[in-house]
Amino acid sequence: MKNKKLNLAEVISMAVGTMIGASIFSIFGLGARIAGQDLPVAFLLSGVYALVVAYSYAILGSKIISNAGPIAFILKGIGDNVVTGALSILMWLTYVVSISLFVKGFAGYFLPFAHIETTSLSIGIVEVVLIAFFTGLNFFGSKTVGKTEFYIVLTKLSILLVFILAGFLTIKGSAITPNFDHAHTSGLFNASIIFFLSYMGFGLITNASENIRNPKRNVPLAIFLSIFIVMIIYVSISVVTLGNLPLQDIIKAQENALAEAARPFLGNFGFMLISLGALFSISSALNATLFGGANIAYSLAKDGELPEMFERKVWFKSTEGLYFTAGLGLLFALFFDLSEIATITSTVFTVIYIFVLIAHFKLSKQFGGNRLLISINLLILMVVFIALMKYQWGTQKNAFYASILTFTGALVIEYLYRKVRKRSFS
Repeated sequence: MKNKKLNLAEVISMAVGTMIGASIFSIFGLGARIAGQDLPVAFLLSGVYALVVAYSYAILGSKIISNAGPIAFILKGIGDNVVTGALSILMWLTYVVSISLFVKGFAGYFLPFAHIETTSLSIGIVEVVLIAFFTGLNFFGSKTVGKTEFYIVLTKLSILLVFILAGFLTIKGSAITPNFDHAHTSGLFNASIIFFLSYMGFGLITNASENIRNPKRNVPLAIFLSIFIVMIIYVSISVVTLGNLPLQDIIKAQENALAEAARPFLGNFGFMLISLGALFSISSALNATLFGGANIAYSLAKDGELPEMFERKVWFKSTEGLYFTAGLGLLFALFFDLSEIATITSTVFTVIYIFVLIAHFKLSKQFGGNRLLISINLLILMVVFIALMKYQWGTQKNAFYASILTFTGALVIEYLYRKVRKRSFS
């Protein structure tokens, strides 16, 4: 069975494929509007937040081998209670929402690229076909997913590398000079907490730790290497984009900002090339997220947190909770407007990260880790969470209320589920 497990390169590919997913293409224009010329610094700062969390993930992930990932860390650190259960439900739902967002994003790029009229029917057909394809791919197991992800990511990074190298030759230095006055610093910080979302894919590594060769060595290595690789790519892309396309044009282009930025030095070929890169990016993110979501659904059901039906393995020899995760993600994509739901995923992840750090602090004597550093990291993460909620309150009050309702709802559902089913984590 060893040869069916993921090697280090395949694990890094999954994490990088998820991180360089839809966000770098779809919210780049938003980041430019908020941070302006400070956008490369915002990406750098977001990467620092990710490294703050990665410290605990790497240490705990090398010692606690479970596809439940951070929920396994929290369970070990603070025990079996309603909060742990609510966090596990929230975490699985973030995978479901991410899957639905990816298929919607793919349809939005694919239809114009293929010169097909964008209608509700055509969007729905693309979503069904795409999620069916990647569900079938995941059906063949982790090794197939890992190999496919490796080649998808290789293609995507090759496209982005062409964009970066060609773009560096025509950069206008004045357009990328940071502004650190009070007004710009505020925008820089707000952009950094928004782009924190762009680094969250590294968590998939711990959600696949049971499927990784030598996880004690490869889990920490994969976490840190994937973050550093993505940080370099994000900063390079933002420098090239700002250096070649006027800021107002980037903001106007919104989700097509990178493709538009390629026109000055690569022409229409560059526009098509980056559009193709976006499709590969979303595909790889969907592939890795579907795999991680299926793994965590099964692990949580096996441990008593989700209903027993999630841990059946007999349907077509399926990969754990794969069909439930994919099916629910498709339903969200077909029947719901996800714009407001998507805005709360960052707050959910940040809360999960905070509890991982709390668990690590309590487990540091047993599993290792500097308590002072963990405390500093926890403080940084709390500041990020408060800033995120403040940003929601100031710009999207619906998202703020939705975040509060989501946390409250998860707690209520968890309480009722435990009371009625009398199940608990094993």
